[in-house]
Amino acid sequence: MAAARQHFSVTVREEVVPMTLDEMRAALAEYDAILPTLGDPLGAAVFGGEIRCRMLANFGVGYNHIDVTAARAAGMTVSNTPGAVTDATADIAVMLMLMAARRASEGEALVRSGEWTGWHPTQLLGLHVGGKTLGVIGMGRIGQAVARRSHFGFGMDVVFYNRSAKDSGIPGARQLDSIGAVMAAADVVSICLPGSEDTFHIIDAATLAKMRPHAVLVNTSRGEVIDQAALIAALQQGTIAGAGLDVYEGEPAVPQALRDMANVTLLPHLGTNSLEVRNQMGMMAVENLRAFFAGEDVPNRL
Repeated sequence: MAAARQHFSVTVREEVVPMTLDEMRAALAEYDAILPTLGDPLGAAVFGGEIRCRMLANFGVGYNHIDVTAARAAGMTVSNTPGAVTDATADIAVMLMLMAARRASEGEALVRSGEWTGWHPTQLLGLHVGGKTLGVIGMGRIGQAVARRSHFGFGMDVVFYNRSAKDSGIPGARQLDSIGAVMAAADVVSICLPGSEDTFHIIDAATLAKMRPHAVLVNTSRGEVIDQAALIAALQQGTIAGAGLDVYEGEPAVPQALRDMANVTLLPHLGTNSLEVRNQMGMMAVENLRAFFAGEDVPNRL
């Protein structure tokens, strides 16, 4: 905020919930630039009225809440904050992998309930990830970071799907020709795709059915990438052993069915929640704004 105020007259919206459609339209009419977050609705419908805004500097790498084509057609430049989120998001993915595989959420709940009766040999037996196979769907910056942590940290083999040919930089990693092939080969699957029309429900019932019964699914990308109803069914039916989720369809609503299942670890979209990372994201967004209004190339223009 201090950096932004060095360059601009800044208005801060104190509410932490996403802006409404009417608020968004009013902001577009009143301000020269907006620094939106992932919940703010910037679909095509918002660009139909009076527009003063010339720049949307998104706070985050994901921008599926912004209709970039419509924004450009309305005369706006759009940017995001790639790179800053990579390591923090990968850390959360690995944490979810371990929590789901080793049933950590169940264990903590047992202790908190006061019902833990002490150690015994067969209590909460989970999946040991060392030496197992990690499947990565989407081998971009975050996918590669998850793969590095898993391979070099836990000795996991890596298979992955990516739309284009990719050198993952992971010794022995294999790029497979379909998402289904990765799901079938992996003990843990990490979803690292951007949210978009192309990836909406790309993980569906048919894809989930290819997973191994002992396998766990981790999602730190966008909730809409997975058909949530199909995932709930797969978990309830034992098609897969568990899941670790940081994102959901229709956030912040989380279905009761997911909340009721002990074999699902649930986090409140913590992917980039560290002070250092959030500061870096904000500084990148401010630099995008500064460069635009100074007539320079915008570093992270979409």
